Amino acid sequence: MRWEAEALWEAVAPLLPGFTVEILPEIDSSNSELMRRARDGQRDPVLLVAERQTAGRGRLGRSWLAEPGASLTFSLGLPLQLADWSGLSLAVGASLAESLHPEVRLKWPNDLWLQERKLAGILIETASLDGSRYAVIGVGINIATRAAEGLSTPPAALRELLPGIEAPQVLQRVVLPLVRDVLGFAEAGFAPFHARFDARDALRDRPVRLSDGSEGTAHGVADDGSLLVHTAAGLHAIGSSEVSVRPAVR
Repeated sequence: MRWEAEALWEAVAPLLPGFTVEILPEIDSSNSELMRRARDGQRDPVLLVAERQTAGRGRLGRSWLAEPGASLTFSLGLPLQLADWSGLSLAVGASLAESLHPEVRLKWPNDLWLQERKLAGILIETASLDGSRYAVIGVGINIATRAAEGLSTPPAALRELLPGIEAPQVLQRVVLPLVRDVLGFAEAGFAPFHARFDARDALRDRPVRLSDGSEGTAHGVADDGSLLVHTAAGLHAIGSSEVSVRPAVR
């Protein structure tokens, strides 16, 4: 595969001084690698693309395995000083969805959906070092159809929307807008992304079941990105670290 790494570097470097692009044929996890580097003092902005991941990770410890050509997995690492980190995963999701296709929806807090199936996932991790924070934004996108065995949500594939598209083309579509949006989030927080998320919210006004067994109706997100759920006990703001949310079957 031809990744056109130089073109990506030329586009992004003016926004992120010291930026580099790396394409690795195989690694355990692009997020894990950048977190290791950050702890070792390597804190420059970097885009790390893994053609194959053997131990990719999703939220709540779920695995995300990647095979060459069948998916796109990458991590964007950069120093990020934020007054409020709330809603960052929603902003990243909105950026990616807008770059991919109008039919892509956002399932709070960090998945991209196509017709009730998972198209992509986001995992954001941070390391605090010497008073500063380094953010690693991991993204996994299904390019080709994959088996559904062992997955809690059936998978979707981007080629259902964009036949014949290849992983390098997807990378070119999403990276520059993503960098711009992350920097925009650093300046203004979640507020400018609120309406963008709402426009693609896959759960809004739908019955949902929380991981603690309770049920309610989703009513969009609050100004801090928390999910608003109306239950029998009233309206609750749910933080992404508290629960996993799925549409309820009724």
